[in-house]
Amino acid sequence: MPDPISAAESRAATLSAIGCFLMWGLMPLMFQAMGRAGISPGELTGHRALWSVFWAGALVLAAGQGAQVMQILRQPKTLGLLSLSALLIGSNWLIFLIAVNHGHTLEASLGYYINPLMNMLAGTLLFRERISRLGQVAVGLAVIGVIFQTLALGHPPVMSLALALTFCFYSIIRKQVAADAQSGLFIECLVLTLPGAAYVAWLQMQGQGHLTTSLSNFSLLLLLGPATVVPLAAFSWSARRIPLSALSFFQFIGPTVQFGIGLANGEPFTNLRAISFGFIWSGVLVFAYGAWRKTRPLDQVAA
Repeated sequence: MPDPISAAESRAATLSAIGCFLMWGLMPLMFQAMGRAGISPGELTGHRALWSVFWAGALVLAAGQGAQVMQILRQPKTLGLLSLSALLIGSNWLIFLIAVNHGHTLEASLGYYINPLMNMLAGTLLFRERISRLGQVAVGLAVIGVIFQTLALGHPPVMSLALALTFCFYSIIRKQVAADAQSGLFIECLVLTLPGAAYVAWLQMQGQGHLTTSLSNFSLLLLLGPATVVPLAAFSWSARRIPLSALSFFQFIGPTVQFGIGLANGEPFTNLRAISFGFIWSGVLVFAYGAWRKTRPLDQVAA
């Protein structure tokens, strides 16, 4: 069993978890500001890949995991899996940027509400993990929510499902990789850096890049590095120190904030959309309650 942590460390971990999910939730505001400056989702993705590698490398050095990175680079299978996960997370970044900068922040939030439920279903189908009755109810409510969202939009919520699927498959692959969070993230950023840097350089040579157009654009683009890596580091640190039941509640802070941003931006919220989110939120509550019940006996034993 892990060593018990102090009350002060537990509070710090809770604040860290809340902070990282708030940062993820507020990211559309930063991306939308960049979009208003004329920076396309493709260019933002390129800069995100380019500048993240430096911050991810700093995390590896701080954690003393340089030897693990070198070991991964000598293992073709592990490197291949991390390359595939890099492509998935890069695709997830691009889809999210397209969504929030083209008036689809509500659809993006729906995707991240669905994702934990999709992860649970994937665990059942791929890893033979048992799904409880509460889990079945949660997934069923999410499916009904997606159906109503399809009726509200007039077409399937493609962006929502694409965000949920790419992150779900990303999680599945990372589950198979024997690498710590910091080392794995650094390798993924390393894989994405070359195409990201090449695209950024091409845009600059074509006179279409925004890196040198103004000091504000330069600062915002550099900010993409810590904005990508810092929340993940905060999550990794807090996840080892607070119960899963707490994380199950906290992980929905991000899409809830994004939902509020979408409403504030005036995105259409019809009655059918309200019904859709009602079913999704009901599934989320059932999921979170199931996670709380699952960890409660462990908390009682620890007490």
